[in-house]
Amino acid sequence: MAGRGAPGSGAAAATVRELLQDECYSDFLNEDFDVKTYTSQSIHQAVIAEQLAKLAQGISQLDKELHLQVVARHEDLLAQATGIESLEGVLQMMQTRIGALQGAVDRMKAKIVEPYNKIVARTAQLARLQVACDLLRRIIRILYLSKRLQGQLQGGSREITKAAQSLNELGSIQELCITALLGMGSASTMETTRFFILLFKTF
Repeated sequence: MAGRGAPGSGAAAATVRELLQDECYSDFLNEDFDVKTYTSQSIHQAVIAEQLAKLAQGISQLDKELHLQVVARHEDLLAQATGIESLEGVLQMMQTRIGALQGAVDRMKAKIVEPYNKIVARTAQLARLQVACDLLRRIIRILYLSKRLQGQLQGGSREITKAAQSLNELGSIQELCITALLGMGSASTMETTRFFILLFKTF
């Protein structure tokens, strides 16, 4: 069967070569072929019917050649089709594995990002706690200085120098407390800051 198909295929191929050598079809092989120009020339030369007949004949012969090529090489074509199916299977498998890998990456990201965010939050809390501890120590110092200042003021001129030193230290602590509270920046700390400002104005 294949032996009978080969000569026919060769004859058809020879026919196709003859078609391509025909001036009627050679224009279609040019890289700069333009449909409008070809149609305009055919109309101008009044050979439309003849050109259409030749084109129809050429298309018919090319269809026959295509059919013969498919019959003669059907095994190769089937093998290529099978290869394409295999490639599609490999592609599907790769897509599945890529999806699984992406899922693993997302899970790893969640395991890393969540602890990181917690560490950041705890670090911020620790920083605020340290500021609060510093403020408490300074408040205790302020209370001590205030009590001492009251006693020094009652001592009259003899304690005036010590009273001035106490006031100076109170002023320094006041500035440190206000700076620390403003640095914390929250609404509650701003209210506390205003409270301390009013408190320090009483000294």
